[in-house]
Amino acid sequence: QVQLAESGGGLVQPGDSLRLSCAASGPTFSNYAMGWFRQAPGKEREFVGTVSGRGGTTSYADSVKGRFTISRDYAKNTVYLQMNSLKPEDTAVYYCAGRATRFTSPNLRDYDYWGQGTQVTVSS
Repeated sequence: QVQLAESGGGLVQPGDSLRLSCAASGPTFSNYAMGWFRQAPGKEREFVGTVSGRGGTTSYADSVKGRFTISRDYAKNTVYLQMNSLKPEDTAVYYCAGRATRFTSPNLRDYDYWGQGTQVTVSS
């Protein structure tokens, strides 16, 4: 059983940067692909990005490509989402998710474990 806990959300201005963290507890961290999703008020949860179990493969939604970067620290069992050049439309609750396979997926139904979410608000 994997437990996930996000942190790092907050209120920032357009153009600012923010780094979200997701600490994982449970069996071998490298066996799990990890993903980030977000949900804005009144909208469905959507894919942001994902990283493979061994970290060699990443993919991103078109809306964040070139601005967001996912990385993982195996010593700390933590995955990060570095968000640069933030826009008001990035405002959402951000969720970390884990998949019981090393392979990535952009589909939220493919993920087995979820964190509680962290709020990111981008506003001037």
